[in-house]
Amino acid sequence: MRLAVLDVGSTSVNLLVSDGGTDMLAADTWKRRTMLAETLRPDGTIVAEGLRRIVTAVADAGNEISRIGAELLCAYATAAVRDAPNREAVLDAVELTTGIRLGTLSGVEDAELTFLAARRWMGWQAGPMLLLDIGGGTLEVAFGPDRLPESAMSLPLGAGRLTRQFLGDGDPPPRRAVAELHRHVRREVRRITAHADWDATRTAVATSSVLRQLARLTGAAPLRHGPFVERELRRAALRPWIERFAAMPSAHRARHPGVSKHRARQSLAGAIVAYELMRGLGIDRVRVCPWGLREGVLLRRLETDQREPALAPWVRWLPTSLAAPTLTDGRRNGSAAGRR
Repeated sequence: MRLAVLDVGSTSVNLLVSDGGTDMLAADTWKRRTMLAETLRPDGTIVAEGLRRIVTAVADAGNEISRIGAELLCAYATAAVRDAPNREAVLDAVELTTGIRLGTLSGVEDAELTFLAARRWMGWQAGPMLLLDIGGGTLEVAFGPDRLPESAMSLPLGAGRLTRQFLGDGDPPPRRAVAELHRHVRREVRRITAHADWDATRTAVATSSVLRQLARLTGAAPLRHGPFVERELRRAALRPWIERFAAMPSAHRARHPGVSKHRARQSLAGAIVAYELMRGLGIDRVRVCPWGLREGVLLRRLETDQREPALAPWVRWLPTSLAAPTLTDGRRNGSAAGRR
């Protein structure tokens, strides 16, 4: 049975398709860049242009799902939509136009599922594992020695969110703004350090695009070398790049390895969060894992003892003209996938 995971994030819409076996490396993938975060108001409200970008990308994804022949779909939106003041209006509009009702995952569910994916990739030899995931809207941190974390947190420390909140007054931003962002992140990291005992960590793992790009910036192998090449991000190598990025406009940052043009603006905030987080938790380096939230959603479906989140269920996909999908027990998606 073909399974599809549709992820609507702050910069792009991503589709991952699997045939349901344990080897998900052969899954089909599809991506459409939306740069939704660029359209958000300061309070996170999604304006008409942002909604248009989401609807267009989700509709195209629906056509791709039908072309590939997926039978079950899990579609969800991450923090940019989940935390928007007008979230329900956005979800309603997307469903009305595309037939796809986007669900939502809580920040803790996001952390738990990403940890599951990292554990399956890294294996049991990783021992007690610390997961770090810096997204556009939130930071997820999870820790544990088992398949699922014993501690999981989500904080509003995403690279895009912090860029809008602290670094929006200039390009490059004023020195005082950069200093204030450092102080803000340090205060938040102290909340993380007080939440659990991190000393048992044997392996620290990074999963997000932000951290993968920072690893490439500081010398890790490019993605074209494949997923099995070991990559890591070292704190000592990251520190000088923060100072350099703080002094240069985003267009110049995009000239450096690993920094894509569409993420260049938020790369400074992402680097600050990564550095302060590693420093506060006493981590010298993190290993980069190519699997993340989407793979975690698939793994939970395949590992049938895992509980589905109420607001992001798997639904039957009807491949005809973006017809609204139905839940596996026969109810329509709109009744259980988040219209609350």
